[in-house]
Amino acid sequence: MSTKEGTSGTLGHPEVTTERHGDLFDANCPTRLLLDRVGSKWTVMIVLLLADGEELRFGALRRRMPGVSQKMLTHTLRQLEDDGLAHRRVEPTSPPAVHYSLTALGDTLVGPLRELKRWAELNMGAIDTLRTAAIKARHDQ
Repeated sequence: MSTKEGTSGTLGHPEVTTERHGDLFDANCPTRLLLDRVGSKWTVMIVLLLADGEELRFGALRRRMPGVSQKMLTHTLRQLEDDGLAHRRVEPTSPPAVHYSLTALGDTLVGPLRELKRWAELNMGAIDTLRTAAIKARHDQ
């Protein structure tokens, strides 16, 4: 790769490209905050419910997510919108009908979250058993 005088030839270097890449192990990197958001149980559930181009209204999302409060669902949907992962469409009816869908960027999150869900569901029993035993052993010491 040819470089201009005073620039780095390393791909992804901020002086060469406008595309920013994170570093999870940098304490100041916003990647950590992004992982907090996309790794939350509510985000995972919303993204998987909206997968495959499905568009759902707020009430439908809430009914399919047992245990989520209206406040938490609203907060999580706003975060997904702010991050460019979800799209909000409002129909001008009375009352307004609000629909949510994934953006193209949000669609890229579906595969990894499906795999994480699958792994968690397959391993939850073993992890629960190990966790219970570890807590009991610590308590018995």
